[in-house]
Amino acid sequence: MATISFSSLLNAGVTDKDILNDATTTGDVVSYGLGPQGQRYSPLKIVNTKNVKSLSPIWSFSFGGEKQRGQESQPLIKDGVMYVTASYSRIYAVDIASGEELWQYDARLPDGIMPCCDVVNRGAALYGDLVIFGTLDAKLVALDIKTGKPVWRKTVGDYQAGYSMTAAPLIVKGMVITGVSGGEFGIVGKVEARDAKTGEMIWSRPTVEGHMGYLRGKENGITGGKAGKTWPGDMWKTGGAATWLGGTYDPEVDLLFFGTGNPAPWNSHLRPGDNLYSASRLAIDPDTGKIVWHFQTTPHDGWDFDGVNELVSFNYKQGGKTIQAAATADRNGFFYVLDRTNGKFIRGLPFIKQMTWAKGLNKDGTPIFDEEMRPGNPATTGTDGKKGKSVFAVPSFLGGKNWMPMAYSQDTGYFYVPSNEWGMDIWNEPVSYKKGAAYLGSGFTIRPIFDDHIGSLKAIDPVSGTVKWEFKNNAPLWGGVLATAGNLVFMGNPEGYLMAFDAKTGEVLYKFNTGSGIVSSPITWDKDGEQYVTIVSGWGGAIPLWGGEVAKRIKNLNQGGSVWTFKIPKS
Repeated sequence: MATISFSSLLNAGVTDKDILNDATTTGDVVSYGLGPQGQRYSPLKIVNTKNVKSLSPIWSFSFGGEKQRGQESQPLIKDGVMYVTASYSRIYAVDIASGEELWQYDARLPDGIMPCCDVVNRGAALYGDLVIFGTLDAKLVALDIKTGKPVWRKTVGDYQAGYSMTAAPLIVKGMVITGVSGGEFGIVGKVEARDAKTGEMIWSRPTVEGHMGYLRGKENGITGGKAGKTWPGDMWKTGGAATWLGGTYDPEVDLLFFGTGNPAPWNSHLRPGDNLYSASRLAIDPDTGKIVWHFQTTPHDGWDFDGVNELVSFNYKQGGKTIQAAATADRNGFFYVLDRTNGKFIRGLPFIKQMTWAKGLNKDGTPIFDEEMRPGNPATTGTDGKKGKSVFAVPSFLGGKNWMPMAYSQDTGYFYVPSNEWGMDIWNEPVSYKKGAAYLGSGFTIRPIFDDHIGSLKAIDPVSGTVKWEFKNNAPLWGGVLATAGNLVFMGNPEGYLMAFDAKTGEVLYKFNTGSGIVSSPITWDKDGEQYVTIVSGWGGAIPLWGGEVAKRIKNLNQGGSVWTFKIPKS
């Protein structure tokens, strides 16, 4: 009988069980979201409201070089090593004790990549002895966790058609589950599952109605049953609905949850109908790729409100019964609570102020449109047939909440939502599809709503449907949130500060400036009785590229590229 040494157990590869238990095992972080449900909650309370003011940096690691831009990564930690991605599809292994680099891998990107919203990467996945991440030329790469050498590499989409990858992969049942970016180029969104050890395809599910799905190389049904039910003509062939943020997984109901992006083009008058399955949350069977249910947040989207934001599972008690719910804060400005077993709408509330595009939600959660706030049809409202009637829509297309992940506290029962208060002048223009070209048919200018802030961190009670507290930030928020049992909420802002808030009241208890704007998601873990907090610093992302008048507020923020790790000194 073979024997297994204690040292080999300490360095065992990441298993499915490790990932499922990630939310409760505090000595490592082996998944994006601190668990596949994406709650971003840690039971650690060594650092708490009483001592967080003593939190101090212990090391900082630089990504180096001139490849800075936006750093949106959430690090992972296993067996004393941190794995952190960076802009331009790079990844590093770093010793968590010293901050020393162990290895670095740079993807060889072609000249023709077409990322819409900066050259970002949001994180990697760990499985077995592999670290897996996506690249801007739409490839999925698996590296040896000890050496950083490639083990397998698979092409997910044609980068010359606009496909790319920016999200962290999701590991479920030994499969690596991924989406795709590229909705602004008229690509077709999809969710795909591959064998995590080999990269071989298991299933593929397109997220635009009319496209064929596949399971183990065989046809597995057309998405939506047939083409063109909610799309005019052949527009479903270039329908968008990109799955660019990746997904979550809930083991209680055994479903994947993926959001889908905007329908293409933005000009909604060219594609009458609901345009399924764009701007939706999809529940997908992880074994077959079958769509089990869908919830469309913005049917016939005409504002690029998207629907890609994360759907986070949580349970609550009502009338002595446990409700298996899930919540999402949409780009369109509404916060939704759904029954995650069937996708039925439970409740919703606007979490941004001065919304103009909709008057509220129906009993089934569909929006009550204000049709005067839909950008006009150039063919009927434009003076020259080239530009339709402009409207001022709130929120802007960058959303009440964009990609930046919210957190759920199991102690307070609140979701902590990084949001933004802004609007946009938006108008429609004629457009036709051309491979590899932007496929918008709209123009826009983003404008702030308030003089004193754009960013707003909100604590939302998903059961009562109320906002409990709000922290206002001058610049837009573009990074994720972490909640802990120490009654703390951690977040970074574009001004460069790592901040800690009282989870119950919103009081700012701690601030430290990292030297560049923060647009990433913090993590925490413990070792030898001490709790650590890590965050990536490096200003960028979509706001400097698409910011309109908002850019005036962030024009003096400097780029960077570094990882900061903190703890409370023993003395």
